[in-house]
Amino acid sequence: MPKFVFLYTGGGTPESEEEGKRLMAAWQGWLAGLGDAAVDRGNPFGASASASGGATSGISGYTIVEAGSLDEAVGKTRGCPLLEGGRGNVEVYEAIPM
Repeated sequence: MPKFVFLYTGGGTPESEEEGKRLMAAWQGWLAGLGDAAVDRGNPFGASASASGGATSGISGYTIVEAGSLDEAVGKTRGCPLLEGGRGNVEVYEAIPM
């Protein structure tokens, strides 16, 4: 089955411990809902640098999922906490086997 990479942009540091706990629970619930499709639940990213010295893209994390098509993979982003209230975006890329 094809693999797709979800690249997250946006988000930010929670303003309080309570908000951090709420967001963590939302992420854990959404990722659990992906079930076996999530072959790598991923991680958030920290500091970044560009090898060419230019600006970085602002990617804040990733997840890798299996899906039958790009449209199916995009559908799996529904409910992602980052998309709530326009906090961020999820870009979906097919990983081409080599």
